[in-house]
Amino acid sequence: MAYSAGSQPRENARPNPLALETLTAEGIPIAGLRSKSWEEFARPDAPPMDLVITVCDNAAGEACPLWPGRPAKAHWSYADPSAGDAGEADKRRAFALTLQAIRRRLEELIALPDDAVAPDRLEQSARKLASTQ
Repeated sequence: MAYSAGSQPRENARPNPLALETLTAEGIPIAGLRSKSWEEFARPDAPPMDLVITVCDNAAGEACPLWPGRPAKAHWSYADPSAGDAGEADKRRAFALTLQAIRRRLEELIALPDDAVAPDRLEQSARKLASTQ
């Protein structure tokens, strides 16, 4: 199971409309999606995590919560597609390109051999993927 959260979720709890549009265009269900804090997944009753991947460039330098169960951690750097003064068409393109880049890395992650994703090697393997594009 995969989850998504951020260090600074949107106040209205609604994900960025361009993000939702991008997901829908790719056939990814959006029902029930909401913006949420990563603190939600740091509580003792949170679902167990094997791997936590931060993706926004601004999250790389932030102090992450202490995750229950001490999951493997990696940072995959992507610029925030909603940031800046670009027009809507440029932002829409940025969301699509970011989704494609994340999808490629996730496909690489799930294609790794079992020994590369064993608990003692998962963090190293996920971090190594950060250098691929």
